Order: sequence, then structure tokens, then C-alpha cells
Amino acid sequence: MQFILKLKCIFNFMKLNALVILSVLTFIPVFTLTLKLDAQTLPVKTSSIMAEAEAAILRNEYSGINSILISKDGAPVYEHYFNGFTADSLNDSRSSFKSVASLLLGIAIDRGIVKNVNQFVYTFFPEEKAFAADPLKRRITIKNLLEMRSGIDCDEWNGEKDCESEMEPTKDWLKFSLSVPMKHEPGKIWSYTSIDPMIISGIISNASGMSIMEFAKLYLFEPMGITNYRWTTDPAGHGMTGGSFFIRTQDMQKIGQLLLNRGIWNGKRIVSEKWLKSSTTANIPIPETSFIKLSKNKTAIPQPAFYGYYWYNEQVKTDGFTANIVFASGNGGQYIMTIKDLGLVIVFTQSNYGSWKAKRAFDILVKYIIPAYQ
Repeated sequence: MQFILKLKCIFNFMKLNALVILSVLTFIPVFTLTLKLDAQTLPVKTSSIMAEAEAAILRNEYSGINSILISKDGAPVYEHYFNGFTADSLNDSRSSFKSVASLLLGIAIDRGIVKNVNQFVYTFFPEEKAFAADPLKRRITIKNLLEMRSGIDCDEWNGEKDCESEMEPTKDWLKFSLSVPMKHEPGKIWSYTSIDPMIISGIISNASGMSIMEFAKLYLFEPMGITNYRWTTDPAGHGMTGGSFFIRTQDMQKIGQLLLNRGIWNGKRIVSEKWLKSSTTANIPIPETSFIKLSKNKTAIPQPAFYGYYWYNEQVKTDGFTANIVFASGNGGQYIMTIKDLGLVIVFTQSNYGSWKAKRAFDILVKYIIPAYQ
């Protein structure tokens, strides 16, 4: 009898515990775990395609590649480093940093530090004698500098006159840049040079009362969490804005994402959408240039490249896909590519300096990346 009573007590206790547990579970909210995609959690098709790309790089079909980072809709989906490079490596961004100079000028205009792109350059350098000596130089506007149509006697695209190499050994890069003589009427001829963005840095510095390094840190880098980088400076203390800025691959991706976010980072406005639209709307044809064609890709139909305010545009056109790429480009294969229609930011860093092989990144883009993520 006592044994039966004990069994009943145990059974009732178990029923009571079950009711308590069910009651508690009724009030526990259901949480959905959302994982950021990475190379290990990608869909099978995508993962397979990117594995093929990686294998091709390791077979040296694409030489000199140091890193590739891809994000989709703001989340990293592929990140890989080669040739001993790591996520903490500082890459020489070369001329892709010119695009950052464009952002800095936009920020200066947004904040009323600089009025607009139609201002004459000489007004920011009242003591510079070169403007007084050359009436043609007095007609250069900020817009002319941004579009590489200043008319200054430099041409680094075709190697006719490499003013950057002439500038580097001097003690004051800004003063040198302002002293280079004119060759064309401003606004007429596209002629690529690092002299133009160097003058842009002087405009920002003189108008803001800060060095370009201080300005960039305050208004762009710190708000975006970019803290590990290295400027190249001259003996006079001017930061180089035409290139030679060292930055992590992940931070290059942030610059591209800022474009896709229409100038907003973590809910904070960094640069106006109006400026981004103006600076990335490229209407200036680059003579006889198609990055897709130079990559020797065999499936895309080569389209001409265009230039904006230190940003490039080129259309990718295949039998199954058409999209516009807005990108920053630096010697050796330093690319920050954005494809708005796919929500993609693609970063390449390379060591293919002075070689056509740098453009092979666009073959990887067309052959592997777009098919994987479209």
C-alpha cells in the first residue's frame, strides 16, 4: 500500500513538473538565428564557383593577387588572402586613393568649407605666384581638377610626362604641383595625373585650416572605424592624395560600401548622396580604354570606360547579364568595385605594378564573381 502511494506521489510530481515546463515554454519567445554568409556557409553553387576561382589563382593563372574580399548587401561573403598577405596587411592603394580624395572634397562641400566645384583654384592660393604668371592657369576650376581636365602639362596615363615621378623627390609636393606649367585650356583635354588630386588636398587644407590627414581622420576615417592605415608625406608635411596610401583590404571594402549605402555608415551621414551621384556619374570617355577588354576576358562584350570625379565607370555586358561597375583603380591592380544592381562590393589588391595582368581582376569578375552572386 505504501509502495502504491509512493508511485502516485511520484507520478503527480512528474505531471506538475511537466505543466510548469509547458507553462514556461509558452512564454519563451522564438529567436531566429541569422548567420552572416562566409566562404564556408555559401550556397553550394556559389561556393563551388568561388572554389574554382581560388584554384585558378593558386595555379598561377592569375598572378600577383594578394587579396580578394567580396560583400553582398553589406555582409562579407568571400575573403581570401594570398602570397603571405593577411587581413592586417596594409596594401599600397596607389591611385585608388584618388577616389577617397573625391569623397573628402565632397565632405568639404557638404559642410560648407568649400562652396562648389565651380570655384577657381587660384582663390585658395592667393600667395602662389604661378597663377599670377599664367592667365590660363587662373581659369582652372575645382571641377577641372576632379575630371583630370586641368590642362596642366602632365600625362601619366600614356607615360608621356610622368609628373608624379618628378614630384616625389621634391620637398614640397603641393608647391611643385601648383608650379607645373599649362599645356591645354582647362576643361578641354582629359589627361591623367596625380598632380590634380594633390592640388585638391591643398584646397581642402587651406579652406578647413587642417592638414588633409587631420581632415580625413575627423570626417571620414574615424566615423567609419578606419584606424589602421599609413599616409605618405613630403618633408613639408603634406599628405599624398594621388596614391601611396596604405590601408587594409577590409577598410577598402568600407569605402565601396559607403557608395552603396548612399553616403551613410552605421546610420550616420558621412557624405551626401548628391555628391556621390555627381562624382560617380562618369561622362568623360577614357581614350581607347576598356578594362574588360584589357583583362582578355572572352565572354563579355568590351564597353568603353568613362571617368567621373576620380571614379571610373564601365558596363559589364554578356549574353546573360548587363550591369554597370563603379570603381576605384590603382596601379598594380588595386580595385574597389561596386555593382549596385547586385549589392556587391569587390576589393582586389595585387602586386602587378606596371603590368596588364592587373586588369585580369576583371576576368575573375566576369568569369567567376558575377555568376556566383547574381
